[in-house]
Amino acid sequence: MEFSSEANHRIARISAHLCPPNLQMEENCGLRQANCRGKGGAPGFKVAILGAAGGIGQPLAMLMKMNPLVSVLHLYDVVNAPGVTADISHMDTGAVVRGFLGQPQLESALTGMDLVIIPAGVPRKPGMTRDDLFNINAGIVRTLCEGIAKSCPNAIVNLISNPVNSTVPIAAEVFKKAGTYDPKRLLGVTMLDVVRANTFVAEVLGLDPREVDVPVVGGHSGVTILPLLSQVLYNYYFSKLLASF
Repeated sequence: MEFSSEANHRIARISAHLCPPNLQMEENCGLRQANCRGKGGAPGFKVAILGAAGGIGQPLAMLMKMNPLVSVLHLYDVVNAPGVTADISHMDTGAVVRGFLGQPQLESALTGMDLVIIPAGVPRKPGMTRDDLFNINAGIVRTLCEGIAKSCPNAIVNLISNPVNSTVPIAAEVFKKAGTYDPKRLLGVTMLDVVRANTFVAEVLGLDPREVDVPVVGGHSGVTILPLLSQVLYNYYFSKLLASF
């Protein structure tokens, strides 16, 4: 009882310091819920990562936590989400991190989000064709996009799940059926191909990969992918290289 009385006394002193009695609580106290970072009140984008415990999801979650434009970060997965959430939430940056586990919590993970990034799904394993990969990941993407259409229909959706050339159309059809489809808000992420092309070309030319820009079109498919080597940023050097062959 004595400890409780002392604790209450300290809380009262702190409250009096932050919100003096002569000031109106609602207008002057700096601890209203809307201003509390712990409630997600800070300005910025609200981002959800679906598949946050996977090999892509974990480093992606870390990058989003480091991004000063992100105020709220929701991490969802069907396994291991609590552990990843705990690790990411301990980073000393501004974004508030919340974790969500399993299908029953999908709606809560998506409600109010501005951006949804989907790396969920199984990776391509040795001997697995893109058709095999599609048969598994298509169902996962469909379920997640149905949740998006219901809980945050105006969110921008970045789809990483492979095969991207097939999962993006799946997502589009789900959104069309729900009446929420906007082609400007559904994006297939193939930046990995650009990064690879930049690295390979820079290695051949003896340049810093950060100073090379190779446009890549055709999506993430072995049949359609096409690096536009004629449009490389260091076109002069590349032309000399081609002329040497």
